[in-house]
Amino acid sequence: MLKVFNCDLHIHTCLSPCAELDMHPKALVERALERRLDIIAISDHNASANVPYVLAAAAGKKLRILPAMEVTTSEEVHLLALFGRLSDLLELQSIIDRHLFGENDEDRFGVQAIVNEQGEVEGLNRQLLIGATDLPIDSLVDTIHQLGGLAVPAHIDRESFSVLSQLGFIDESSRFDALEISKRLGIRQGRDRYPELARFAFLTSSDAHFLQDIGTSTTRILLEEATFEEIKMAVFGQNGRQILEVQC
Repeated sequence: MLKVFNCDLHIHTCLSPCAELDMHPKALVERALERRLDIIAISDHNASANVPYVLAAAAGKKLRILPAMEVTTSEEVHLLALFGRLSDLLELQSIIDRHLFGENDEDRFGVQAIVNEQGEVEGLNRQLLIGATDLPIDSLVDTIHQLGGLAVPAHIDRESFSVLSQLGFIDESSRFDALEISKRLGIRQGRDRYPELARFAFLTSSDAHFLQDIGTSTTRILLEEATFEEIKMAVFGQNGRQILEVQC
């Protein structure tokens, strides 16, 4: 039987340089439950070290965690990579690590904390996570697909770090699986602004960097159960699964 799931598929932890330190796994999961979310994706900038701890913090709770990452391409486009398995995300991480250069400046960009499910600091990531990889967007999309994931350009309506701000258009041959509209615009207004992108599924998310932002913008998706494979079917409009845009 199909039912509606409340999904926030773009949330950062304290590992992201622009997120507050209160965004550690335990607090993040508690806040998501308070907001009555069913499915969330943890998508730190070019990093994944906190995802296993969020999974541990959510164990036994009614909250599905999708392993994810917000990768910065060589064109400085933010691209969401969503997965069903942690192992696939970690394989992507090994690729990103070979193509991301520079060291973090904590005074400029903030602390990049790896925190376990008990709220204990395990270490600090010294990479320049706020930087761009040297991987072109088309190459990254192919890699995400090879790993079984969904490739979704983030906040396409923003004036920076979006596929439209950086490239100016989305080509007919683009192999994106869906497009994310920022919470400032939302899906319905996104459809009005971008009629030429009707062939793509639209998502909207909180892009939360602060606890109070979690769940402030969500996508309601009709699914049979809270799994990545079900979300994939909804993105492609298969077997009755669908994104409920009229309520977004």
